[in-house]
Amino acid sequence: MSLPFKVEDFMVRKVVTVTPETDAHDAIDRLLRHRISGMPVVDASGRLVGMLSERDCLKTLTNAQYYNMPTALVRDLMSTALCTVPPDTGLMEVAEVFVCNRFRRVPVVDAGDKLVGQISRRDVLEAIQHMRASHGPPV
Repeated sequence: MSLPFKVEDFMVRKVVTVTPETDAHDAIDRLLRHRISGMPVVDASGRLVGMLSERDCLKTLTNAQYYNMPTALVRDLMSTALCTVPPDTGLMEVAEVFVCNRFRRVPVVDAGDKLVGQISRRDVLEAIQHMRASHGPPV
């Protein structure tokens, strides 16, 4: 089945984000409140600078015990090795990213690295179902 759609056709445009200066406990609250497992970290201009996952947040517990620190900032926990895609990326290409990596979501950025959305595994699955509903099952 071919997926002629682009990331921009199925990406989420209103993305829950934090800044590098956000307190880790506030970030954890945001993850729990929105029932998400991770979120992009953006600077004041909306440029993507990192990703924060549940796994990253667990570092607050281990760091607190090991270093006797009560908390941390997002910048101390976030991942900065990022995989991003532009909005005009084909869904098949982003599906391959998900198959080859453990990512649950990929930030969508414009040419200036400004966050414009996010595409998740679930979004790609919804695109597949949309294609099936539009064209029927493969013969």
